[in-house]
Amino acid sequence: MTAPEKLVSRRARLKRAADEIDRARAREYALLATLLSRAPDTLLVGRLALLRRNATPLGTAHAALGEAAGRSNEASVRREYFDLFLGLGQGLLLPYASYYLTGSLYGRPLARLRETFQLLHIERTMDSEPEDHIAVLCEIMAGLISGDIDGPVGSDREFFETHLATWASRLFVDLERAESADFYGPVGSVGRIFMEIETEALLFTA
Repeated sequence: MTAPEKLVSRRARLKRAADEIDRARAREYALLATLLSRAPDTLLVGRLALLRRNATPLGTAHAALGEAAGRSNEASVRREYFDLFLGLGQGLLLPYASYYLTGSLYGRPLARLRETFQLLHIERTMDSEPEDHIAVLCEIMAGLISGDIDGPVGSDREFFETHLATWASRLFVDLERAESADFYGPVGSVGRIFMEIETEALLFTA
């Protein structure tokens, strides 16, 4: 193999590795979006119970989530989700950027997010929830990384820095520590560790 061929081959390997990392990132965001937007059904609880440990902090958090799913069922997780999140001002946690950054809902962070939605040509739904809900932001990140949402190169980095980096870890720590969060405590651990990984990868290496 000639030197140019070796260079092309090396570039191809690096691209495949980068693509696989991005696929894993998109899956992680999609999982968080699903679990934080609604309580999982029986099928998803069963699938989560199959999660196994690997030798990374995120792998350990996945295993803890799997163990929590194994001792849970759809009804118990639905009750827990209701107690933690459901309704504005009714749950223990308010998973909105505006609340964590300003102390109230419908604040400037939501206005900035709506400006970003316009730039990315993302249409608002008729849902009554403010768009700066953590589940919505994770769903947008999954779409930007996977390419399902068309954006300029680096859109995921910019979106993370603007709309998640300043507050999401605090929410996940609060979720991790919530006394009633038997299933969702491990979800908080997964989110916290993943935010730490994303922060290091997207911001500290920028």
